[in-house]
Amino acid sequence: MDQISRYCQALKFRYEPPGMCCPLGKVVLLPLLSPPEPLQSLLSGNETNKKVSSMCYYAYRLMIRNNQDNYILRYRQLYHQYVVDMYAKIESERLRFLRFNQVKLRSEDYIHLRDAIIGNKDGNLNTNNIGNAFILPSSYIGSPRNMQEYIQDAMTYVRHYGRPDLFITFTCNPNWEEIQALQKPDQQSIHRHDIVARVFKRKLKSLNDFIL
Repeated sequence: MDQISRYCQALKFRYEPPGMCCPLGKVVLLPLLSPPEPLQSLLSGNETNKKVSSMCYYAYRLMIRNNQDNYILRYRQLYHQYVVDMYAKIESERLRFLRFNQVKLRSEDYIHLRDAIIGNKDGNLNTNNIGNAFILPSSYIGSPRNMQEYIQDAMTYVRHYGRPDLFITFTCNPNWEEIQALQKPDQQSIHRHDIVARVFKRKLKSLNDFIL
């Protein structure tokens, strides 16, 4: 890399387009604050005996703190894209762990392969086409076992309390005082989905506590 952008001082190769780092100075991001330990050790490459997952790292980056201005929260649509990209990265990390740790998850105790072979009553099933199944545990949100666990919990409520009498729809109001108070002066609720989601979850928890 022998070229330096005159707009953002980024290092580039000679034949790379001039606007790939910042569209000719149209994007200017202020530097981030130095993170505390052990995040600083991870970024600097220093040895540390503490481990921080991707979710913990990005959760630290997105939090609101007193007397600190988190610049990431000011970037509106760029902030949304950053959150979505990092969420995809976190999910990929989780799936990669589940894929390479099937022995620790005791996936051989699951019976899907056995059920597939036993259910082959007409003899048309080729066991070579079954492939290698990677088991997603119930702790992975959205997996079949996670959904089945929710169904079993719901049936337990019905068996204990009886059939439900109410069907309640709980929606979010972006003009809630809690949401407006946490926004920056030049922001709207569409710019801070993190605040909207956190306030909504808090009020939903209060509603559940009131009903139950």
